[in-house]
Amino acid sequence: MKKAYFNWSSGKDSALALYKILQNNEINVGTFITNVNKDFSRISMHGLREKLLDKQVENIGFPLQKIYFSANVTMQTYNETMLQELTKLKSEGYNYTIFGDIFLEDLRAYRDLKLKEVDILGIYPLWKQDTKQVLQEFLDLGFKAITVCVNAKLLGKEFVGRVIDQQFIDDLPTNVDVCGENGEFHTFVYDGPIFKKPVEFEIGEKVLKTYTLHKDTTDNCHQSKEKQKNYDTSFWYCDLI
Repeated sequence: MKKAYFNWSSGKDSALALYKILQNNEINVGTFITNVNKDFSRISMHGLREKLLDKQVENIGFPLQKIYFSANVTMQTYNETMLQELTKLKSEGYNYTIFGDIFLEDLRAYRDLKLKEVDILGIYPLWKQDTKQVLQEFLDLGFKAITVCVNAKLLGKEFVGRVIDQQFIDDLPTNVDVCGENGEFHTFVYDGPIFKKPVEFEIGEKVLKTYTLHKDTTDNCHQSKEKQKNYDTSFWYCDLI
């Protein structure tokens, strides 16, 4: 059996990818791995409180290992830390790892390149699937999710803190991927077939945050120079409590 760790984001693509992996008797998921912003005790990018992450994973029933980064981490520090963590996971017998990515070629190439350094193989259960079908399957299976972060350049305040349902899909602009695969929005999954019980939470305030990129990030990022020029640095967040 293949021993794998799961790169857990707390969002819908991770949840559906995990659901599919659990149907595969050849893969044994030993632990979740999640990156956490140590300055704010929140999931990096999603902005979800660390306590809600803990409750979510507890209600699913898997061990969780967290990798902590500062809010202003550089790409060099990120890569060095990840190499140390991957080396440790490899020494624990993890030869495989699972991602919920769907179609971002440059992101997968970056992941696979870093994994190759420690001889770990990436598994992508949702790879190249139609995102409309992915989201429809997610909903049909009974998963429930809410948006916790949206790209302010593409979506307004009214899209954050919304439950993912047919009305949400219908309201999305035509230039936004229905799964938010280009980073248009991020979600928190609080119920579904992989849960022993739903995660209870309350909806808090919505805030707009704007970030400044490190020069190191744009100099060393795996993405193309053209994409680096179009970095999005302003996001609406909905605090879940």
